[in-house]
Amino acid sequence: MTISLTGRCRNTGMFGVAITTSSISVGSRCPHARAGVGAVATQNITDPHLATLVLNQMEDGHSAQEAINRVTTNQDFINYRQLTAIDHNGTTAHFTGTHILGTHAIHEAVDCVAAGNLLSSSAVPKSMAAGFNLNPEAHLAERLILGLEAGIAAGGEAGPVHSAALIVTDKMPFYLVDLRVDWDEKSPVAQLRKHWQAYAPQMQDYLNRAINPIAAPSYGVAGDP
Repeated sequence: MTISLTGRCRNTGMFGVAITTSSISVGSRCPHARAGVGAVATQNITDPHLATLVLNQMEDGHSAQEAINRVTTNQDFINYRQLTAIDHNGTTAHFTGTHILGTHAIHEAVDCVAAGNLLSSSAVPKSMAAGFNLNPEAHLAERLILGLEAGIAAGGEAGPVHSAALIVTDKMPFYLVDLRVDWDEKSPVAQLRKHWQAYAPQMQDYLNRAINPIAAPSYGVAGDP
């Protein structure tokens, strides 16, 4: 039902996830990241809390693989889950249970890990990782969307997708980028691309409003001096 790309930018230390699936509102359940710690995607028959547990383990100093090993050991219903993670060193890890839907695959590459289930082809995650690493100097959000688009171009899921999401965390406890398409009949990834293109020029302004409103531009609304 899902393809995801979890990655980091080694130049900035940002972490993020781009993801799309056949069900509604994937951004509310599956992508997770924490500044200075790493990022996690939890999917298939999704338990969002698993991502919190993996991030907690990484924040406590465990590598991505150690974190996933610790969380998946003796975990109820773990064989219905698919997990990927990347830690602050850029080390990636993953877990795929024995009850994962359809054709499924995972591919690890430099600073990223791509995963999917109910895939049209097991080669899709490799294409996603290649898309992510086409331009290492681009903003992490852009790289994640490029990877997601590459996965769609390579065949994506076996059926249609209807929601998509993109998160990026930088130095603050809130997300620098948090964009969602909760439902689209035709092409949620294309809509996510439009959201990013609209948000990117304003991204620094919204960050300034959070950390230093004096430095932020005017709001451009009625009553704004």
